[in-house]
Amino acid sequence: MQPSGEVQVLESLSFDGQSAESSQSIPHHPLGVKPSGNQYASLYNSKGFVGSFQLFPDEILAIFLEYLDSCTLRYLGSTCKFLYAFCRSDDLWKSLFIESAESKSGSFKWRGTWRSTCLGLSDDQISKVNCDYVFSDVLYRPFLCTHTSLEPYTTNIPAANAITKLEDLSLDEFSDRWSDKPFILTKPNRDWPVYKSWDTNALLQEYGNIQFRAEAVDWSLHTYVDYMNSSSDESPLYLFDRGFIEKMQLIVGKHQPLPSYWIPECFGEDLFAVLGEDRPDDKWLIVGPARSGSTFHKDPNATSAWNAVLRGSKYWIMFPSTASSPPPPGVYVSEDESEVTSPLSIAEWLLGFHAEARKTPGCVEGICREGEVLHVPSGWWHLVVNLDASIAITQNFVPRSHLAGVLSFLKDKPDQISGFKKDVADAYGMFMERMQIEHPELLKQATTELEKKEEGKKRKWDAAIGNAVGDSGVSFSFGFGRDESDEEIP
Repeated sequence: MQPSGEVQVLESLSFDGQSAESSQSIPHHPLGVKPSGNQYASLYNSKGFVGSFQLFPDEILAIFLEYLDSCTLRYLGSTCKFLYAFCRSDDLWKSLFIESAESKSGSFKWRGTWRSTCLGLSDDQISKVNCDYVFSDVLYRPFLCTHTSLEPYTTNIPAANAITKLEDLSLDEFSDRWSDKPFILTKPNRDWPVYKSWDTNALLQEYGNIQFRAEAVDWSLHTYVDYMNSSSDESPLYLFDRGFIEKMQLIVGKHQPLPSYWIPECFGEDLFAVLGEDRPDDKWLIVGPARSGSTFHKDPNATSAWNAVLRGSKYWIMFPSTASSPPPPGVYVSEDESEVTSPLSIAEWLLGFHAEARKTPGCVEGICREGEVLHVPSGWWHLVVNLDASIAITQNFVPRSHLAGVLSFLKDKPDQISGFKKDVADAYGMFMERMQIEHPELLKQATTELEKKEEGKKRKWDAAIGNAVGDSGVSFSFGFGRDESDEEIP
């Protein structure tokens, strides 16, 4: 028999040693799966019944199963309890369904899980096999992440880390003092018509049959809300739609007739506006359930952003990005920052790295609540998670204080530019040309700033080369192969 209490003890521990049970007990896994450590207190090993598959570590087995189709997964899952538990993993069925014709056409009904939706199963058609003696961290960890309370990580924010809250700012105040700092405005959008009238039910009545983008799928709002209300995903799909203005026929601008919303005054300057219809994507509607959000990233094209919460609340944790500061703990970045690698889910990062992150210099964090707007400065790393079901609008912009950074990005990282139309071949050249016409003085200031930075880099490089000569007066250089012309003769 299973020793009494073993599951409760192990399930109450999170991966950084903090007690999740203090704020929320972890329920039993629906199939009875337990962490690998519990196997040491058990005389039973279900992996002994999987034949040749027992040669594979669980991680390799999970990757192998990703290559199977739905029919093969069902057959393999019927061979033993261990493989049954692995073949029921909803992540496998999520990948299968997203690529299916039903998902792409939108002609389906969400049935609570990806497997049930993929196979068209009602609740009374779902098999219920007890897998009490299946021990696997690969299966149990996502379940733990899904059911671990976020409260210990999003409360008791150290005073030194707290994001500043302000009632409102003028454009001049923003430009002079705040364009490089995160902050939360507490009162700027409470008069927006969309703030007063939008909630999930109101959106469904007006836009329920309209398709919106939710990561890799285009679903009707009705379907997405069904998913949002009954999903148990570790990383829920996040509705993040760039075409919502046209789809919902909204009017943006305080001085427009019958506006839907307007940009807070302090964010009113956007130099990408000189591009007109050629500007990159800049406005998004964001809808998501609790625990949905975005893992660490920087906003595109070196832009700044504001994020207005209309319903719900969001937890943010942010870090500046400078030449001397590393990326956030648990985030690994290629030298040119084109590739970012981090844990697969927000909860996994919180469990493993949050305590270290809070002690990292430059870390700021806070909760942006309903009716508030958060500012993300250009170049800042940020992670955001919904604390409850939320609706938000966000917009990227280029203030004058960050014009030089945007020009540098467009010029030096053309392979990382995003959001422009496909027929825009030279975003940097086009932006320079339009700025020269409409804001020549600002462009001159920005290019002068860039020239000074380049000159500073050159002086540092010259100093480094000079130090390499050394006291002996002998200099050297590096070359490849045996070509003697690469060598510098003293």
